[in-house]
Amino acid sequence: MSRPKPTACLALADGSLFYGYGFGATGQKTAELCFNTAMTGYQEIMTDPSYAGQIVTFTFPHIGNVGVNPEDDETADPIADGLVVKWDPTEPSNWRAAENLTAWLERTGRIGIGGIDTRRLTRAIRQQGAPHVALAHDPDGNFDIEALVAAARAFPGLEGLDLAKDVTCAQSYRWDEKRWAWPDGYTARTGPARKVVAIDYGAKRNILRCLTSAGCDVTVLPASATAEEVLAHNPEGLFLSNGPGDPAATGAYAVPMIRTVLETTDIPVFGICLGHQMLAIALGAQTIKMNHGHHGANHPVKDLETGKVEITSMNHGFTVDAQSLPDGVVETHVSLFDGSNCGIRVADRPVFSVQYHPEASPGPQDSYYLFERFVGAMGGPLRAAS
Repeated sequence: MSRPKPTACLALADGSLFYGYGFGATGQKTAELCFNTAMTGYQEIMTDPSYAGQIVTFTFPHIGNVGVNPEDDETADPIADGLVVKWDPTEPSNWRAAENLTAWLERTGRIGIGGIDTRRLTRAIRQQGAPHVALAHDPDGNFDIEALVAAARAFPGLEGLDLAKDVTCAQSYRWDEKRWAWPDGYTARTGPARKVVAIDYGAKRNILRCLTSAGCDVTVLPASATAEEVLAHNPEGLFLSNGPGDPAATGAYAVPMIRTVLETTDIPVFGICLGHQMLAIALGAQTIKMNHGHHGANHPVKDLETGKVEITSMNHGFTVDAQSLPDGVVETHVSLFDGSNCGIRVADRPVFSVQYHPEASPGPQDSYYLFERFVGAMGGPLRAAS
């Protein structure tokens, strides 16, 4: 049976057009297009602040099959600008579903397009690099193709953009919620803990939960926090979160803070994703834009110091240039897909970071031990919660 007239169109800056069937919000979005290979966790992906300025192509076809629920949000609302899927979302079949994907996208102003040959689109992204695109959803199927292509070509791209300022918290706050555990779900931390300041460049909630579960009393500060503001909390450790955009742009204000903390204290520092890149720049390294980035929950990473291989969750379009690492900074992890840098540490100091996401959500939990390593590096007597 033939399908009705297409109601959505994805236009690439090179003039390529993909017609499909829209769901969620109507209207138009321009963004960078990436693909994600995870087989689950579409809600966590859409609400991950690291996807600011991007539309996500899901290579797994069954998107929407478990619905959405408030517990799985990584931030209050979706951050990714839209999503591209092979099959139209089905009604959810999961006991935790509180809402279906289509209604959630419509309520939160995000556009979806289904009926797309996502394999063909993914090949194009891999071969040509992450393209700039315009995604439009019109229930009547009326599209100004020339205007869509022009909008895609006018998108400035992510290089040079500081997007952390758009997704960071407006003011500081305390976090005490631990990881989800059966049968009680999320519970609050109690008792003595290590006092940690977490810098929010676009922090996922599950990262904060992992810090708490590992034994941290977490205070979250905005991305623009100064060294004086950080040290005023008398922290035992400093955590640098994930986030979106060009690390060199965010580094204009983030790097001076990190350098001052490193120069004036000996507290442990732990970074993830953009936080990894911020630490690397603060130590004297450089970052570069990748062809299509790493986005998925099945990325093999090798620990060069132990020989162990971990399967990790990743989401980044920039990477630390390993050739630019200065003396005294050790490369600790590499991607087994392309050899790109995935971790560093400072020799003889408890300062380290990884490009991948040890908190998963979604993804494997092979690397959770890094949170415990961070807490273990603090030493000294535990402090009572204040």
